Amino acid sequence: MFDEVVEISVRSILISGSATLLASLFGLPLAYLAVVKAKVRSFVPIAESLSGMPTVLIGLLLYMLLSRDGPLGFLNMLYTPQAIIVGQAVLVVPLIIATSFGALRTSYESVGELAITLGATDLQVMLTVLKESLNRVLASLMIAFSRALGELGIALMVGGNIRGETRVFSTSIALSVAVGEFNEAVKLGLILLAVETSLIVCVRMLQGLER
Repeated sequence: MFDEVVEISVRSILISGSATLLASLFGLPLAYLAVVKAKVRSFVPIAESLSGMPTVLIGLLLYMLLSRDGPLGFLNMLYTPQAIIVGQAVLVVPLIIATSFGALRTSYESVGELAITLGATDLQVMLTVLKESLNRVLASLMIAFSRALGELGIALMVGGNIRGETRVFSTSIALSVAVGEFNEAVKLGLILLAVETSLIVCVRMLQGLER
């Protein structure tokens, strides 16, 4: 049983970490684009609203897309870790945009505009802004990772809670409670709480470095 707990813990962290990394590849460029392009900036309030989207709704939409009769059924991704990664990435992209926009905008106004006046290219300006706001951007990604790690709806609906393949913290805890294995649920819950608490501490530390 201990080996299974370790397996679930590692799988959960890898899946949510991969989802956060995938989401950052889309979320951070969009957040930076919103900083430098006034026309795109109107999307930020929408991202803030979408940050609270129910996970079961995203899970339902992905299930319809990835099911055998869905438009993406040919990918055979349903009930795989990859489906959970995609779902969690969709979930946290708006959160990354909403939480990183302010940090990127502050850095752009303080060092980005100065770099432009010194003749820096667009790429150099972007890299300078990212470097200046690195701690706050990392804090944003940790918040997104925490959100992905604790969600249930997506992991259950498109992952299927398959033992040894797609079972993660949230689905395993829900299953343990459903079958009356409360000790197992508490163990996994404590591990999840420890990871989430560690993330909060790291976020606070990174935010403190900016002061």
